[in-house]
Amino acid sequence: MFVTSWLWNRLASRIETLYNPHMQRMPWSTIALGSLLLISAYSIGGQEVQSPQTEKSKPPVKMEQRGRILGIGGVFFKSANRDQMREWYSKHLGLADKGQGAMLPWRQHDDPQKEHVTVWTVFPASTKYFDPSPAPFMINYIVDDMDALLDRLKQEGVKIDAKRMDESYGRFAWIYDLDGNKIELWQPLPAKP
Repeated sequence: MFVTSWLWNRLASRIETLYNPHMQRMPWSTIALGSLLLISAYSIGGQEVQSPQTEKSKPPVKMEQRGRILGIGGVFFKSANRDQMREWYSKHLGLADKGQGAMLPWRQHDDPQKEHVTVWTVFPASTKYFDPSPAPFMINYIVDDMDALLDRLKQEGVKIDAKRMDESYGRFAWIYDLDGNKIELWQPLPAKP
């Protein structure tokens, strides 16, 4: 409260100087610009300061819920000229797709020991893999807990494809956004020691 009243008094005294007879020769645009700068400077700098909490009074750390997106597992799109498109991306951007997609490795921020891969690939225009979505692309998201995510999405009314797929490299499911774009969800299997 003290900071707010102090700020208001300082701002009021600055505004009073604008009506000072010495300032009447100053162009109105200069006065207006100066007022805006003062208001923004004081509103940014006039934030209340919280007293630091002791270790004992800190609230407990909230555990993150399961069923969240960890990163992008794949970017897929259709092309009528699949081979030429692959060559173009390889030549100009270095994304070499020899048929299994270009693999782009990355590490998880929260757990740098975990390495993931984002697959980038061009599908033929005739592919049915994106069906029933009319979009010429599909994004694959890596998830930490497929069952938890699908349960939550079901409760939230998200359209979920009934199809599931279990492969040697992970579990897959599909959902649809509001525009009917198909989204692939992928839960990689844990690495074997």
